[in-house]
Amino acid sequence: MKNNLKKAYFAGGCFWCVEAGFRTHHGVKEVFSGYMGGKTENPTYEEVSEGNTGHKEVIEVHYNPDLISYSKLIDIFWTQIDPTDSGGQFSDRGSQYQTAIFYQNKEEQGIAKNSKLSLEKTKKFNRAIATKILPATTFWKAEEEHQNYACKNPLRYQFYESASGRKKFKEKVWRK
Repeated sequence: MKNNLKKAYFAGGCFWCVEAGFRTHHGVKEVFSGYMGGKTENPTYEEVSEGNTGHKEVIEVHYNPDLISYSKLIDIFWTQIDPTDSGGQFSDRGSQYQTAIFYQNKEEQGIAKNSKLSLEKTKKFNRAIATKILPATTFWKAEEEHQNYACKNPLRYQFYESASGRKKFKEKVWRK
């Protein structure tokens, strides 16, 4: 089963929140928090948080494509973020918290672009979709204390998600 797993990469602001949003979906096997897109090798949380490395906080999703599609993962991603915010996400500001879909090949690039166009066409937002579609680079796994943060620290996580404004936005905008 592990041999047919694929990986997908998303930047949606605080990686704790985006990671938590993917964990419960059928076909998603593992989710890791980390960094991508910068110039520093093996960056630390402190370095990325300062905003000087060029990295974004990113999640790496290991998924079974027989159970969940790349397109469905992107649909899940949209519901975790404010795709119109070009300056970060919620209370997290700076390029390290900007949103992006990182593609690994032309097929993923096409799926991501089509999904973004579809979201724009819904007119759900009165601002342009700011989420970038970028080629994947090296994924650097974050320190262990950042992995599965919502499960390890449920009260702290719930407070952060609420205080940041993310929870309220998701409920207002993405609730079906």
